[in-house]
Amino acid sequence: MDPFELAGVSVPRIGLGTNRLTTAREHVRFVRDAVEAGVRHIDSAHLYTGGESERAIGEALEAVPEEVLVATKGGYGGAGKGRPEVITAEIEQSLRSLRTEAIGLYYLHRVDPETPLEESLGAIKAYVDRGAIVHVGVSDVSVEQIERARRVVDVAAVQNRYNLAAREHDDVIDYCEREGIAFVPYFPLRGDAGPDAGAVARRLGVTENAVKLAWLLHRSPVVLPIPGTLSIEHLRENLAALELDLGEAQRIGG
Repeated sequence: MDPFELAGVSVPRIGLGTNRLTTAREHVRFVRDAVEAGVRHIDSAHLYTGGESERAIGEALEAVPEEVLVATKGGYGGAGKGRPEVITAEIEQSLRSLRTEAIGLYYLHRVDPETPLEESLGAIKAYVDRGAIVHVGVSDVSVEQIERARRVVDVAAVQNRYNLAAREHDDVIDYCEREGIAFVPYFPLRGDAGPDAGAVARRLGVTENAVKLAWLLHRSPVVLPIPGTLSIEHLRENLAALELDLGEAQRIGG
């Protein structure tokens, strides 16, 4: 399967989620092993494991190679977390933790119910203007919110929950495909895929998770799942979805 140009980096369409990553030595080594296995898109967030996820990635990659895109997020936790001063402090922390002068892709993690979306993104845009953030994304948003966001800053990616069992953001995927925006589904493996997924997995000799990922890849050419794992064996099984017969995957889930 052809790679995708995400935030200026050519990446395979399956990345790595790191919401359980810590600074334990074996986790730092896992990040290096994941890159060696072919991962080029690593997704983190300021809040993951109390900041350890970002620090582990920073330690593992030191100066991040140009061919690896590290994405992170800030502004999560409810009312007030999207205030510009909060976003600014989290970006500064992420830059230090990731040991980088520029974050390749930075998402507004959630829209703050008490802070206008435009104000939150304005704080992020200030870092784009000075070169400390290269590309911007938004997470858990509607089409209307994406359109508002794009009036403030170019939006390279949208990260919403989506999988075989949770498809409430079909309209967002369709919008992203029309507009050439990456759609990065989080929790791509959650939920019951039904008996069809198991049957396809047995027929192809792969895991059911690989079939679930292949279905997502077939859903739209702009979909880039980020399944989380701390196992190099599971990671390789996930990457195997890139080689599956997508015609088979298309038939599962109705």
